[in-house]
Amino acid sequence: MTFQEIVGLAAAAAAAGVINAVAGGGTMLTFPVLLFYGVGPIQANATSTLALVIGTFGSVFGFRRYIGAVRPWLSRFVPVSLLGGWLGSLLLTRTSDRVFAHLVPFLILFATILFLTQGLFRRFAGFGGGGAAQPHNRAVWVAVLSQFGVAVYGGYFGAGIGILMLASLGFLGLEDIHEMNALKNILGSLINVVAAAWFVASGLIDWPKAAIMTVGALVGYYFGAHFSQRLSQAAVRRTVTSVGFVISAVLFWKQFH
Repeated sequence: MTFQEIVGLAAAAAAAGVINAVAGGGTMLTFPVLLFYGVGPIQANATSTLALVIGTFGSVFGFRRYIGAVRPWLSRFVPVSLLGGWLGSLLLTRTSDRVFAHLVPFLILFATILFLTQGLFRRFAGFGGGGAAQPHNRAVWVAVLSQFGVAVYGGYFGAGIGILMLASLGFLGLEDIHEMNALKNILGSLINVVAAAWFVASGLIDWPKAAIMTVGALVGYYFGAHFSQRLSQAAVRRTVTSVGFVISAVLFWKQFH
């Protein structure tokens, strides 16, 4: 690899780590950069997944003080996250991602709008009133099933997975954005661990590029998690929705031009 390629890969991974720690969608930086440097689409997706999953530990560590508050939800979401992540990665290695890629901008746009209006949606759907500690049973089932779908998508491609998870977690009545980010980062890391393990076993990893990107991702995830906690919750929510709209707009533009 040339020096310019090393810098480009590390910078893209660091920026992706910051975005993923705050909102999600960093794959849309690392994936096209790998394509730019000559990596095939499926191998680029696999290499990006491995690099970013190792970096997620920096984000989980950055949100460690909020883990205790979300621990009761792990027993519900961890099993479906692991199963969905494995299923999605299996589908990627056995089918083309062309059709699914056309759905990505619609999914991210829907998730961003849902996240922006989640409080209104909960009241309209009758999910409110119990709060985060005792949400309505329907809200729990909707969130668990939604998380399974997000996990399948995350194992398959994963762009915007954080935004999708934040939207689904909103059904539970969770209101602290930092607690939601802590839970999102734990579940996202599990989904990507399963997917990355399958990609490694399938021989899809470009190891030199993955090593460079892992270093950048670790730095980006940690500083993204640390910096986001210095902002007000309203500011973080604005960041989440801004990232979502920008990613969806870019993807729509690429798809129709």
